[in-house]
Amino acid sequence: MAERSFVEEVKKLRLGAGEVFSGEGILAVTKALLESGVAYVAGYQGAPISHLMDVLADAQDILTEHGIRFENSASEATAAATLAASVNYPLRGAVTFKATVGTNVASDALANLASGGVLGGALIIVGEDYGEGSSIMQERSHAFAMKSQMWLLDPRPNLPCIVQAVKDGFDLSEASSTPVMLQLRIRACHVHGQFVASDNRKSAFTIQQALAQPQRDVSRIVLPPASFLHEKEKVEQRWPAAVRFIQERGLNEFFAEHADDVGVVVQGGSYNTLIRALNHLGLADVYGESKLPLYVMNVAYPLVDAEFERFCVGKRAILVLEEGQPNFVEQNVSDILRRLNSPTALHGKDLLPLAGEYNTATMVKGVGAFLRQYGKLAAEAKPRKVIPVKAAPALAVDPVASDVGRDVPASMLVDVPDEQAAAQAAAELAANVHARPPGFCTGCPERPIFTAMKLVERELGAHHVTADIGCHLFSILPPFNIGATTMGYGLGAASAAAFNVPDGKRAISVMGDGGFWHNGLTSGIANAVFNRSDNLTIVVDNSYTSATGGQDILSSKALNATRSTGHEIEQAVRGVGVKWVRTLKRTYDLKAMTATLREALTTSTLGPKVLIAQSECMLNKQRRDKPKVRKAIAAGERVVRERFGVDPDTCTGDHSCIRLSGCPSLTIKPNPDPLRTDPVAAVQDSCVGCGLCGEVSHAAVLCPSFYRAEIVTNPTRADRLRQCVRQAVIGWLQRRDARRRARLAF
Repeated sequence: MAERSFVEEVKKLRLGAGEVFSGEGILAVTKALLESGVAYVAGYQGAPISHLMDVLADAQDILTEHGIRFENSASEATAAATLAASVNYPLRGAVTFKATVGTNVASDALANLASGGVLGGALIIVGEDYGEGSSIMQERSHAFAMKSQMWLLDPRPNLPCIVQAVKDGFDLSEASSTPVMLQLRIRACHVHGQFVASDNRKSAFTIQQALAQPQRDVSRIVLPPASFLHEKEKVEQRWPAAVRFIQERGLNEFFAEHADDVGVVVQGGSYNTLIRALNHLGLADVYGESKLPLYVMNVAYPLVDAEFERFCVGKRAILVLEEGQPNFVEQNVSDILRRLNSPTALHGKDLLPLAGEYNTATMVKGVGAFLRQYGKLAAEAKPRKVIPVKAAPALAVDPVASDVGRDVPASMLVDVPDEQAAAQAAAELAANVHARPPGFCTGCPERPIFTAMKLVERELGAHHVTADIGCHLFSILPPFNIGATTMGYGLGAASAAAFNVPDGKRAISVMGDGGFWHNGLTSGIANAVFNRSDNLTIVVDNSYTSATGGQDILSSKALNATRSTGHEIEQAVRGVGVKWVRTLKRTYDLKAMTATLREALTTSTLGPKVLIAQSECMLNKQRRDKPKVRKAIAAGERVVRERFGVDPDTCTGDHSCIRLSGCPSLTIKPNPDPLRTDPVAAVQDSCVGCGLCGEVSHAAVLCPSFYRAEIVTNPTRADRLRQCVRQAVIGWLQRRDARRRARLAF
C-alpha cells in the first residue's frame, strides 16, 4: 500500500501522437519509457524516484498490453543485474533507484554491465539531490559514471526535456553499446508541465523471442581475456561513438552563444535555477531568454571537447556551475582548455560553495561575483524579482522558459533575499522557533520498541547499539538517543559483527523489515549464524518499506494482486539457523517488549538472538482506516474511536511520559492548580489512540493520570441510555462530595 495512488493519473499514459500530456515529471518519465519501446523495467524504491515505482505498479494493465516485464526488485543490485537482458538481445530495459546509495549497492552489477557493454538500450534512472534536499551522504553518481565509463544525462527539468532525455538515453546507449545513467533531482520528478505525446510502442524484439532463440557472446562476458579488451573498446570505440552521437543529436544546448565575451557552463538539472538567478540580476527575462552566453550540458559525462572549444572562442572567461564535490566537471574543463591552449579563464568553485545545493540565492551571489569581476555587473546592482516555480502553470510547453511562466501577475513575484537579510531571518527564526528534528509519527509502532530499550537500559546499563536505514533511525535523536552508527540499508546486524567477546555485554542491532529483505538476512543474520555471534538483532516489522512511501514487501500482511506477500520473517530467520527467535505481535505491549529485551540480553543461551517486533505502520493503517470511518459516519453507522487524555488534577508535572515516548500528540499546558507552577502533560487531538503514553506511565510507575476514553459517533439508543445513567451516577457522587467538603469547611 503505497502512500500515493496513481490509478487515475496513469490513464494519461494511453495518450497518442499529437495529444498534449499534462502532469507530473515522474509520470512523464513513465510515458517516455512506453514511447521508447522498453521491454522490461525494474527498480528499488527510494526518494526522489519512489513514485516512479508506484506509477509502474499502478500501470500494470498498460505494461501487460505492451508485453513489458516490471519487477519490484529485492535490492538495487537485483535491479541492475536485470539489465543483463540487454547484453545479448536488442531489448530495451530501464532500472531505477536512489543514488548514490542505490548505485553503491548496485555497483558490482553495473560495473560488469559497463565492462561487457550492451546490445539493447540500457537506462539507469537515478534520483539525486545535494545539500538539504538530500537525506543521504553527499556523494555523486558522477564518480561512478566516470569510473565505469557510463554516460550520464542531466536534462533541463521540464517535461519536454525529460521525455526527450529518456528517448535520447536509449538511442545513445545503443549507438555506443554502453549503459546510460539519467539523473533526476526531486524537483524534476515532481515538476508539473506539458509535452506533446507520441504513440506508445511495443518492443520490436520481445522477451519471448529471446527465450525462444537464446544467444550468447563470450566476448561480452567479463572474463579474461575479454575483460582486458573491454577497457580498450570503451576508450577506442564506445567513447568516440558516444561523442559523435551527442554532437549529431545536439543533446547539449547553446543559448545566446555570442551575446558577450564571458559565459556560463551549467548542467541541465541546474538550468532553471540559473535562469531565475539571471532574472534576478537583470540578465534574463521571465521567459528564459538570457542575455548571457550559456552552454547547457544535458550530458554531464562525457564532456565534448569540440563544444567547449566552440563556446570559449572569443570569451575572456567562463564560469562552471557544478553542484556537489569533487568538482569533476570543472577539473575536466580545465584539462580540455589546457590541451586546447585556450586563453579563456576558468572559474567555478573559487566563486561558489565547494559543496551543497546551488539554490537561487547561492547562484545570484556566485554568478554576480563572476560578472562583477569582469565588469559586467555594477557593484551597486539592485536585486530584481524572480518568479517561483509554483507560479508557472504553463512551464513546460516552452522548453526554453522551462519552469518560468508567462503572464504571471506582479503579485506572484518574490524577491530572492540577500545574504544579510537571510542571516537576519535565520536569527529571528532560531530565536522564536525551536529546532524540530525528524521523528516518529504519531502512534508509530516503532516508538514503544525504543521506549522499552530505555527502560531496560535503566536496569542493565547501556549497550552498544548499531542502527540501520529506515524510520527507526530516528531513534538516534531525542528523546531516545539510541544508536551509535549506521552503515547502510540492511547492515544493522553486520555493523555489530566486531562486537563479540566472551562474557561481554551483548551488542544490540536494529534493522527494519525492508532492510531485512534487502540484504539483512544474508549480510546480517546468516553472517551472525556462521560466525557464532552472541548479539541481539531487533527486526522492526511494520509490514511495509515505510520510509519510502509504504510499498509492499515479502512479509507484508496486505494482499497484493501482482506480488506474493505474507512470508514470515521468523521462518526466514529460522531457515538460516537462528535458534533463539521471539516474535511479538504487538509492539505497544510495553510489558512484553521490555521483558523480551531483558531476556535476550541476560539469557545464558549462546548464539545469535533475533527479536521480531511487529505492528503495522500507523500511517498506512490510518490511510486505510480513515476513509472507512468517514464513510461509515456519513452513512449513519455507529463508530467508536479510542482517545487518551491526562487528568490535570492528577498529573504531577514529571513529564517522564514525554521523555520516554516522544509522541507528537503529547505536549504541556498550564497547571490548573494555582498552588502548583509546573505545567501538566496534555494529549492533543492528533492522538490516534495507540495507548503508548498510558503504557509508558504504567511501565515506568509514574502516575495514574492517563485515562482512556471512547468517542462514539452516531450513538444507538443503548449508548444514550448508558450515557444518561453514567451522568446521573457521576452527578450524584459529585454532589455528595461537594456536601461532604462543605460540612468539613464548617
